[in-house]
Amino acid sequence: MKPVNSKKTTIRILSIVPYQVFPAVMGGQKGIALFYRYLSQLLPLTVLTTQSNKPNENYKVISTLSNARWRYLNPLLFFKVRRIAEEQEITHLLFEHPYYAWLISIFRNFSSKQLIVHSHNIESERFRSIGKWWWKLLWYYEKWAYENAHFVWFKTIEDEQYAIKLYHLNPERCAVIPYGVELTELPATSELKKSKETLQRLYQILNGDTIILFNGTLSYKPNLDALLSIINEINPLLMDRGLSYKILICGKSLPAAYNELSDYRAMNIIYCGFVEDIDLYFKGCDIFLNPLQDGGGIKTKLIEALGFGKICISSENGAIGVLPQQTQGRLHIVPDTDWQAYSDKICSLTDATMNDNNDFYEVFSWKQISKKAVAILER
Repeated sequence: MKPVNSKKTTIRILSIVPYQVFPAVMGGQKGIALFYRYLSQLLPLTVLTTQSNKPNENYKVISTLSNARWRYLNPLLFFKVRRIAEEQEITHLLFEHPYYAWLISIFRNFSSKQLIVHSHNIESERFRSIGKWWWKLLWYYEKWAYENAHFVWFKTIEDEQYAIKLYHLNPERCAVIPYGVELTELPATSELKKSKETLQRLYQILNGDTIILFNGTLSYKPNLDALLSIINEINPLLMDRGLSYKILICGKSLPAAYNELSDYRAMNIIYCGFVEDIDLYFKGCDIFLNPLQDGGGIKTKLIEALGFGKICISSENGAIGVLPQQTQGRLHIVPDTDWQAYSDKICSLTDATMNDNNDFYEVFSWKQISKKAVAILER
């Protein structure tokens, strides 16, 4: 497919994605698939990925990488990538995450291709925060990848500044390419009202109840810890305030020991499990709650909630990568473990109305993000 682009570009990208992205269901998968969807409208894009992928895209996807773990250390991959790059007349190689540092180094020394590393977190810091002993080894490996890249794209300004300071990267080679949303303006009020009515019907929620949402894969420790903070710390404070509300918890892989949170149903908490249409829940809720304490990078769930115009109450860690002034008053940040502050903020915002200023989408819409990425490469 030819890119939809009125301005001709000589840039042709081959992206290497060594894990499942298609179909995109989880936030990280969406962050790649949707970025590529919009990027491919501006320039020719080819994606090399694993056999587990089931793509349905309008750009070329080659699903031939092995699903085995050794794919990250396969020396024959250099020849595969080089062959595809020659066939497709590729000018830039884009690596999702820094896990192919060895391959990036080879191409830097034996190829004229421009190399891009698309960082989604400072991976070593993310694993350090969840207690992995080998995080320091990853730190040096990650540094090696960034040092050999011509361009390094980060999800947040915090990650970019970390890498510039501690990896001693040239700031001119670094840029922030954030997670985005497909929306370019706030959804219609009627659409939001209809979604809320659907949630009320599905979960027998009273008309006057405030609907509070939290979502995330619950086998991931930072998400599970955030859930425990909600049910053990924040919710008891809300119950003492006499607020009429329900908290919807969406996400797969809740450990069996929690018995689908059935013990908390009488305490205004409803476990919805994995939901096919998470957009319905974003549109239908009144407040999005994001009390994450650990985990690196931008929180995709927060960007999605803000994109739907929702009031968001977040920890400091959970709001990394988003400035309150970018959200027209919709993002409210409280100290990480100040549970009383969460309760106070929720109660004070139950009747808040949305600001319909669309400046948020100038920064966080995929359309604008993809244009920014192309402009960086064309400099």
